[in-house]
Amino acid sequence: MISTYFDFKNNKTDLKTEILAGITTFLAAMYIIVVNPAILSKTGMPFNAVLTATVLVCAFCTLMMGIYAKNPILVAPGMGLNAFFTFSVVLGMGVKWETALGAVFWAGVAFLLLSIFNVRTYIVKAIPKQIRYAVSVGIGLFIALIGLVNAKFIISNPATIVGIGHLDPITITFLIGILITSVLIIKRIKGAIILGIISTTILALPIGRLYGDASLINFGVPTLVTWKGIFAAPDFSLVGRLDFIGSLQIAIWPVIFAFLFTDMFDSLSTFVGVAEAADLIDENGEPRNVKQSLIVDAIATTGAGLVGSSAGTAYIESATGVEEGGRTGMTAVMAGLLFLPFMFISPLLSIVPSIATSPALVLVGVFMMKPVLKINWSELDDAIPAFLALILIPFTYSITEGIVWGFLSWTLIKLILGKTKEVSPMLIVIDIFAIIALVLAQK
Repeated sequence: MISTYFDFKNNKTDLKTEILAGITTFLAAMYIIVVNPAILSKTGMPFNAVLTATVLVCAFCTLMMGIYAKNPILVAPGMGLNAFFTFSVVLGMGVKWETALGAVFWAGVAFLLLSIFNVRTYIVKAIPKQIRYAVSVGIGLFIALIGLVNAKFIISNPATIVGIGHLDPITITFLIGILITSVLIIKRIKGAIILGIISTTILALPIGRLYGDASLINFGVPTLVTWKGIFAAPDFSLVGRLDFIGSLQIAIWPVIFAFLFTDMFDSLSTFVGVAEAADLIDENGEPRNVKQSLIVDAIATTGAGLVGSSAGTAYIESATGVEEGGRTGMTAVMAGLLFLPFMFISPLLSIVPSIATSPALVLVGVFMMKPVLKINWSELDDAIPAFLALILIPFTYSITEGIVWGFLSWTLIKLILGKTKEVSPMLIVIDIFAIIALVLAQK
C-alpha cells in the first residue's frame, strides 16, 4: 500500500496532504517547462524539442526521486545551469550545442560515480552545521527574491542596484495575492498555497484586458493570463543528438568540471536547505536518504544530456510543497505525474502567469527563516562564514557562490585561529575544487 511504502504514519502525513503538496510543488516549478526551452533555444536548439526534453527530465527524474529516494524533492533542469550552458558555453565559448550536451552527459557520469561510491555523501557530512543552517536561510531569501522579481515588485535600478517597482496593476495584484495567501496560511487552510495561486491567477485576468499593460514583463504580450490552445505534439528530435566523443576533448574538460561543480553544490545545498527547514533529518542528523537522492540527481544530469537539455538538479521550489505538508516521496510522485500531460498540452501553461506563483515563493522564504535561530551568532568565527553563505546566495543570485564563499571563509578563519579540528580533510578537498571553479569562472 502507498501509505506503508512511504511510511505516512511515522512521517505524520496522509495521502491527501501529500497530493496537495505535490500539486503545490508542481505549480511553483512548472514555469521551467517554458523557461528552459526559451533559454536553450537561443543556442539554435529547436524550442519544441527542448520543451519535450524538459518534460522528460522533470517527470521521470522527479518520479525516481519519489519512488527510489522517497524524498519530497522535485528534479528539473537547473536555472543558472541552463544560462551557463547557453550564454557561457555555446554562445560565449563557441562550443556546438551537441558538444555541450555531451559535456552535460559526462558531468552526469562523474556525478553518478561520486554518488555510488558515497563521495558526495561524505561531502554533505563535511559541510559544517552552521553553514547548513545559513544555506537553508539563504535559499529562503533567494526563493523570496525570485518571487519579488517575478512580480516586478523588486526591479533593477542603476542608481541603487535594485529598487522597488512602481505600484501598477501588476504589483497591486501581487500584493493582494500575497495578502490572500498569507491569511489562508495563517488560518491553516488545507491547500492554502494552491488556493493562493488560483486566486492570484484570477486577479490577473483583467490585466491587459480591462486595465494595465503587461507587455514590458511578458515578452510583448499585454495580457498576463493568455490562451494559446490545448494540444501540441511532443518533439523527440533532440534525443541522442549529443556528441559523445567531441565532448571528451581536453578543451571541453573545464566545461565538464564547471557543470560537475555547479550542479553538485546546487543539489547538495538544496537537499541540505530543504531538509533543515522541514526537519527531514535521519537519526545521524544528516539529510534523509541523501545517497539515494544524490544518485537520482546524477541520473537527472546524465539523462538530460541524452534527451537534449541542460543539467537536471534538485529544485528549491520543492520547499513550497514541503511547507504545504509534504514529507514523503509521494509528494514528488504527484509532482512528477503532473508533468507528463504537458508532453501534449504544454500551451495550457500560459494560463498560470509567473505573478501567480510569486506570493507562494515569497512566503516560502518566510518559512525557511527558522534555521537562522540555530546559527551561533555569539561566536563570530561561526557567525561570519555563516553570514557570508546566507547573504551571498540571494545577492549573487547563485546558491553555489554562497556555499563556496561560506566554505572558504570557514576554513581560513578556523585555520588562522588554530581550530583545526573544525576543518575536516574532506572540507579542504572541497575548498581546493571551489578555488579551481572560481578561477575557471573568471576566464
